[in-house]
Amino acid sequence: MQSVTRLFDIPYYQQEHFPLEKALISKYKGEWVATSTTEYIRKANTLSRALLKLNVKANDKIAVISMTNRTEWNIVDIAVLQLGAQNVPIYPTISEEDYAYILDHSEAQYCFVSCTEVLEKVKSIKGQVPSLKEIYSFDEIDGCKHWTELLSLGEDTSYQEEVEMRKNAVKPEDLATLIYTSGTTGRPKGVMLSHNNIVSNVIASQPRIPLGLGSSALSFLPVCHIFERMVLYLYQYCSISVYFAEGLDKISENLKEVKPNVMTVVPRLLEKVYDNIINKGTELTGIKRTLFFWAVNLGLKYEPYGANGWWYEQKLAIARKLIFSKWKEGLGGNLETMTSGSAALQTRLSRIFSAAGIPVMEGYGLTETSPVISVSCEKNHGWKIGAVGQILDGIEIKIAADGEILCKGPNVMMGYYKDTEKTKEVMTNDYFHTGDIGEIDSDGFLWITDRKKEMFKTSGGKYVAPQLLENRLKQSRFIEQVMVVGEGEKMPAALIQPNFEFVAEWAKRHKKTLATPAEIVRDEDLLARMQEEVDAANEQFAKWEKVKAFKLTPEAWTLDGGQLTPTMKLKRKIIKEKYLSLYNEIYGH
Repeated sequence: MQSVTRLFDIPYYQQEHFPLEKALISKYKGEWVATSTTEYIRKANTLSRALLKLNVKANDKIAVISMTNRTEWNIVDIAVLQLGAQNVPIYPTISEEDYAYILDHSEAQYCFVSCTEVLEKVKSIKGQVPSLKEIYSFDEIDGCKHWTELLSLGEDTSYQEEVEMRKNAVKPEDLATLIYTSGTTGRPKGVMLSHNNIVSNVIASQPRIPLGLGSSALSFLPVCHIFERMVLYLYQYCSISVYFAEGLDKISENLKEVKPNVMTVVPRLLEKVYDNIINKGTELTGIKRTLFFWAVNLGLKYEPYGANGWWYEQKLAIARKLIFSKWKEGLGGNLETMTSGSAALQTRLSRIFSAAGIPVMEGYGLTETSPVISVSCEKNHGWKIGAVGQILDGIEIKIAADGEILCKGPNVMMGYYKDTEKTKEVMTNDYFHTGDIGEIDSDGFLWITDRKKEMFKTSGGKYVAPQLLENRLKQSRFIEQVMVVGEGEKMPAALIQPNFEFVAEWAKRHKKTLATPAEIVRDEDLLARMQEEVDAANEQFAKWEKVKAFKLTPEAWTLDGGQLTPTMKLKRKIIKEKYLSLYNEIYGH
C-alpha cells in the first residue's frame, strides 16, 4: 500500500507499517480486552461480508449509536465504509424526536446500538422510520439481535471477493459519513463528509502529534462528533494504542489504569479537574497549603519556551517537583500532551496545566471542516497561549471584511444532506463561512475573538462579544455556567448558574444553611459575594462591555434539561426563554 486515500485504508496501513498487538482496547466485565490490528481487520471484513448477505448496497446508510466509545464502533465503521456505504453516527442522549428525524432523514437501513437505554429509544420511534430494517446491539440484551450474529453470518469467506471489488470501487471523493450537527437552533443538519475530507485532515494533523509509534491514548470524547472521530483515525494512522474509557464518571480511574501519553479534552473537563484540585488544596493547612498556592500562582503566570526567564524556570522546576508532579500522577503519570477543542479554552487553564508539565494544545475547527482548521504544536515554536495554533498545510484561511473566518481546502464538507439552500447560505464559491470572528497574527497564528452569530449590539450601538465575557466569568469557582445577554438593551447583563457544589461548601464555611437551590439564589450574602466575582471579571473589559446586572438561576443547565447542546455549548434562545422572567426583571420589562 502506497498511501491512505480512504478511511478504511487506515487499519491496513497500520498493519503494513507498524501492526499492534493492542490496537483497540475496551473494558468488559472489569477486564481490559485488546484487539490486535490483524483481528480488527479480520472482524471488519467478516462484518462486511455479513452486510453483503443482508443486501447492503453502496450509499446505503447504517446508523451507529453508542453511549461510550468502544472497539465495536470502529469495527462497524470500517466494515460499512469499505462497502461504499455510509456510517451515520448519532449522539446517544438527544431526544427521541431527534432520533426519529435523523434516522428517517438519512433513510438508515440498519442501526447498531450500545445498550438497553439506546435500544429503548430506537424501539420507541422505529414506527416513524420506514427504512429501518433491523437493530443490532453491542451489549447482550434480551430480545435484541447481538452484533456477533453478523460475525457468524459473515464467516463464509466466498463473499470476500465482492468485498474487495466494493473496496476498489470507493473513490476518495465519495461520501463517507453523515454527521448531524446538534445546532443551537432548529433541526439538525446532516454534514456530508467524504473520505478525502477526513483523510486529508488526518494526514495534515499528523506532524502536529508529538508522539511516537506505540504510544497510548485514552479516548472518551463522543466518537459521534468529528473531533474525536478524526483523532481516532489519526491515532490508528500513527500506530498509537487506543484505550476506550468506560464513561465520563470513570475517567480518573481509567487514567490511573491506562497511564496514557495523550488524550483529547474539552475545556469543561479541564475546568472540573482544576476546580477539584483547587478544592483539595484549600483543605491543606500550614506550610503545605502555602506551598500549594505558591505553585498555583506561579503556574498561572506560565509562558512557553522559557519566555519568563531563568529565575522563573528555576522556581517552576521546584513547583513541579513538590506540587505539580502529584497533579501529573493523578492523571496517570505519563500524560505528555492534551489537545483541546469544541469551545474556547481559558488561558489560565492552558497556563496551569502546561506549568504542571501537561501542555494543552488548543485547536480550532467545525464539523463542516472535518474538523481541524488550525492546531497548536509544541514543536518549532508552534504554540502561543490564547491562540488556536497555526493553519494546517493545504488549508487556506481568509478573514472577511466583517472579521469572519472563511475556510477553503480539501477538508471542507461536500454540503448539507438534502439541503442545497442551507449549503448555499454557508458557502461563497469554495469558501466556507465559519460563523466565527478572528484574526491571523504576523507569525501565522489564528486567534478567535467571538462567534459572529452570538455578537450583539446594545441599544447604544456598541458591539459586545459574549463569549469573551463568559469565559472570564467562568474562571470564578462560584460560577458553573453563564450567559451574557443584552441585545438591543441599554447594557450587558448575565444569567448565572451557580456552582451549587462549591456554594454549598462556601455556605458551610460561613456557617450558613442553604438547603435548596431556590434558597441559594436568593441569599443576600451570596449575591454580594457573586457581585465581587462579576466586578473582578469586568475589570479587563471596556465600559460598554461590562456586565452591569445579573440573576442567578435555581436549576443546573444540562443536556437533558435542553439548555446545552451535546458539545456543551449554550442553547441561548432556549435559556433566554426559560428565564424570561429573570431577564425581564433585569431590564424592567
